[in-house]
Amino acid sequence: MSLDIGPPEYIPLSMLNALAYCPRRFAYEFIQAEMLLNEHVVEGHLRHEGVDLGGTTWLDDAVQRRRVYVWSERLRVAGFCDIVEARGNERYPVEFKKGRPGRWNNDHIQLCAQAMCLEERTGAPIQRGFIFYSTARRREEVAFTADLRGAVERTAAEAHRLAAAGTLPPPIEQRARCRDCSLEPLCLPDEMRQLAGAIAD
Repeated sequence: MSLDIGPPEYIPLSMLNALAYCPRRFAYEFIQAEMLLNEHVVEGHLRHEGVDLGGTTWLDDAVQRRRVYVWSERLRVAGFCDIVEARGNERYPVEFKKGRPGRWNNDHIQLCAQAMCLEERTGAPIQRGFIFYSTARRREEVAFTADLRGAVERTAAEAHRLAAAGTLPPPIEQRARCRDCSLEPLCLPDEMRQLAGAIAD
């Protein structure tokens, strides 16, 4: 007997990052619950452990709350902010990432979605946030522009559409993303493209 539990009510914030990077990656990780571990994924988890413990830290001019759960009824997304930092009258999310700033906007979409959830919870506008890249050892400031907010809304809507459809999208036509993806050995994008070309012929 099959158990149809229907589409999810909320999409995890981290899955917006996966979808913005590649719809096929989102389907593997969220719809099919597939995950491959390599040295980069494991290192990222290890570097994240200090943040995942939660708690509050008082600095000279700021207060940091770790692992803050947020959600948005409007976008139907939910998840954790690594840090919510308050400095003066300003409050903003800080996301920790392994490596260096990338060429894509998926990290920015995840961070902006966190801010939009915080805005919905607190009623206070948030103009910016930060991503701390561990390899580069520096923060990158991200402005929450109207364009970025629009990208978050479109990504959240697409996540719910794909989750409801429950199907695996074809590989994207951006081989640089495929090369850098930990799921490449599972996805086999080049082989799938060759197969699709053979069927078309």
